[in-house]
Amino acid sequence: MGIAYAHMRLANDGRADLEEIDVEALVDTGALHLCIPEHVVLQLQLKDTGVREVLLADGRPRQVGYVSPVRIEMLNRQCVTGALVLGDQVLLGAIPMEDMDLVVEPSEHKVTVNPSSPNIPMSLAKAAK
Repeated sequence: MGIAYAHMRLANDGRADLEEIDVEALVDTGALHLCIPEHVVLQLQLKDTGVREVLLADGRPRQVGYVSPVRIEMLNRQCVTGALVLGDQVLLGAIPMEDMDLVVEPSEHKVTVNPSSPNIPMSLAKAAK
C-alpha cells in the first residue's frame, strides 16, 4: 500500500483563545488512536487526563500520557478526541478516521472522504429497545 500522509489542523477544543496548528500526519489504519508528540501537547496546552498502556509494534508494552480534548479538522470534517502522547510525529489512527468518516485510497496514498457519504460524515448507530 505504501505510506500515506494527511494535512490537518489540530486545536485544543477547550481553549478557543489558542492558535490552531497545521500538521502533516502519518496515516496508520492499523493504529487506533491519534498519537501526538510532546511538543504538540505543549503548543496546544492540552490537559493531561492520565496514563494509558499501549502495546508497541514490536510487542512491548509501554505506559504513555493521554491528553484531551483535541479537535482535528481536515477535508471539511472534524472530530474531538483524546490523544496518546507518543512518538516524534503526529499519527492519525482508525478511531478519529472513523469518526470523520474518512477512508484511505491505497493507489493514491492519500486520505479522502468516504465516497458513500461525500457531503456529511456518516456513522452507524443502533438504538436500544
